[in-house]
Amino acid sequence: MLDDVRGFVFDVDGTLVHRAGKETHVQPGALEVLAKIRASGRPLALFTNGSHETPETFAAGLRDAGLDIADDELLTPLQSVQFHLQSDGPVLVLANDRVLAYLERAGLSLTDGESAEAVFVAHVDAVDFARLERAARAVLAGAELLTASYAPAYAGANGPIISRGAMTAAAIAKASSTEPTIVGKPSRAALETVSDRLGAPPEALAVIGDDLGMDVALGKLGGARTILVRSGISGEIDLDGLPDSSCPDAVVEGVEAVLDWL
Repeated sequence: MLDDVRGFVFDVDGTLVHRAGKETHVQPGALEVLAKIRASGRPLALFTNGSHETPETFAAGLRDAGLDIADDELLTPLQSVQFHLQSDGPVLVLANDRVLAYLERAGLSLTDGESAEAVFVAHVDAVDFARLERAARAVLAGAELLTASYAPAYAGANGPIISRGAMTAAAIAKASSTEPTIVGKPSRAALETVSDRLGAPPEALAVIGDDLGMDVALGKLGGARTILVRSGISGEIDLDGLPDSSCPDAVVEGVEAVLDWL
C-alpha cells in the first residue's frame, strides 16, 4: 500500500500515455490514478527526459491529449540542469532555438565560446561541427560536460528512436576524453529537482514508470518506492536474473493497477 507515500513521480511515455505516430493516447486508468492522488491532498510530478521542447509545451501537449497536467507538474532535464549548476558562469548549450530561449529566460548565462564553465547537451535538430569543436575545447579547458540523457535510444511507436542528444554528447566526450554527467533520469540532479518540487525527501516518494534503467533507477538512487509498469519499453524484460538492487518494489501491467494501492 502507498498510504505513507508523500509524493508521486510518473514517467510519461509508456506509462501515462502512448504515442502512435502523431497521435497521443492516454493509458487506461491514468486519469483516475492522478485524480485519486490529488484527492488525497498529495502532490505529483511527471518527469520526462525529452529536451526538445519547454516543460510548458510538453504539459500543453498532454492536456490536448486529455491528460490533466498543470505546467508546474511537468519536469524535464531543462529544469534539473539548472538545479545541478551551482554557479552563474557561462554555459555553452547545444539545443534548438526554443530551448535556448527558455534557458535564457530561466536565468542561465549562455555563451557560444570556449570560455564556458559548463557544456550542456540537450536534443539537437542539426549538428554544427564548429560548435562541437568549441564545446570540446571548453571541456578540455575544464568545463563540465552535461547531457540530458545518455541513453542511445528511446521507445517510439515504430521501434527505437536514436537519441540525437546522446550522439552529440558522445562526439564531445570522445573529442575531450571526458565522461558526460547525466542531469536527466537517472541522476541526483533529477532526483533533487523532483524532491524540491514535491516538498518531500526522496525516500518518501514513489516513482512509477516503464523503464528499469531510467525510472526505477531514479527511484533507487534515493530510496524511493519504485513501481515498474509493463505497458512501455520494459514489457518483455525478464526480471528474474536482475540483482535485488536493480529490481522494482512492484511490477504491474499498467498504471491503472496502482489505483488499488492508493
